[in-house]
Amino acid sequence: MALKSTVYKATVNLADMDRGVYLDQSLTLAQHPSETDERMMLRILAWSLNAVEGLEFTKGLCVDDEPEIWKKNYSDEIELWIELGNPDEKWLRKASSRAQQVILYTYGDNAAPIWWQQNKSKLSRFENLQVWNISDAVIEQLAQMTERTMQIQVTIQDGTAWFNCGDLTAEVRPERWN
Repeated sequence: MALKSTVYKATVNLADMDRGVYLDQSLTLAQHPSETDERMMLRILAWSLNAVEGLEFTKGLCVDDEPEIWKKNYSDEIELWIELGNPDEKWLRKASSRAQQVILYTYGDNAAPIWWQQNKSKLSRFENLQVWNISDAVIEQLAQMTERTMQIQVTIQDGTAWFNCGDLTAEVRPERWN
């Protein structure tokens, strides 16, 4: 018998002063049985750092042909493709050809720098690709906030995001690699 996803609900109150975006959004996330709390919270972080009307989670790990998060326009064209991890260069080439903008959030203090060294020359040709790294320490702080129902306040200013959930706070400073 297959394991079922666990559903999480997050209400995100976002104030992104860098981009002038202010949202109150209810998010529903299905955590795949193989997905850790750290990775799920990284999805919320990636959504928050790029939040605009219409940005939504896809089926993610359950579908091979979709990113983790995307924004489509009314013509069903992909405006923004957000990916997590250390994907194959071919996957990012495909994403770059299908979307106007692609953002990758890498993680894993040991694996990500090695992956980047192996792929940065190939990835530099994709003009619509941004690569950001999130440290393991930050992801661990975010994972401590995981609850089935979460109230998250996110404030972004000068490239730094502050996440507050209950009594817990995490300061996030993504490092741009490309």
